[in-house]
Amino acid sequence: MKLAIAAIGHLKSGPEKELAAEYEQRIAVLGRKAGISGLGIHDWAESRAQDVNVRKAEEAQRLWSVVPEGSPVFVLDERGQAVASEVFAKMLAAEAQRGAKQLTLMIGGADGHAPETRSKALKTLSFGPMTWPHRLVRVMLLEQIYRAVTILVNHPYHRA
Repeated sequence: MKLAIAAIGHLKSGPEKELAAEYEQRIAVLGRKAGISGLGIHDWAESRAQDVNVRKAEEAQRLWSVVPEGSPVFVLDERGQAVASEVFAKMLAAEAQRGAKQLTLMIGGADGHAPETRSKALKTLSFGPMTWPHRLVRVMLLEQIYRAVTILVNHPYHRA
């Protein structure tokens, strides 16, 4: 199964971009053993629309543009369910076992996701009730994907 991250907001040069690249490389090296055939990252600038609902709708259109029809989507949102790393690993494995060609993980813009995005998603996940900047969320998501891969292949990175 291929993983795709669809995110509003670009990573600029700096520590977040370097750390993200490190986790992307780690996922590429170990991912195949866990059934992850690739990782694609798609990002777009935030909408400049004046109205918040228009911004969310424009951003949703961009995010969904990379989702193949019928593919599962996990949305990251502060209202989502916080899960343990082991549970997240099982979620990824379950989608691969179901035969999903791609699982897309979505990171919204500063205003969050459109309600339709949350309702269409298979799962809505959270890194807790706090609001995180998209740059940190991307790094945290990449780290959790890498951690999930290590859990699935019994690599010693994850220590419970």
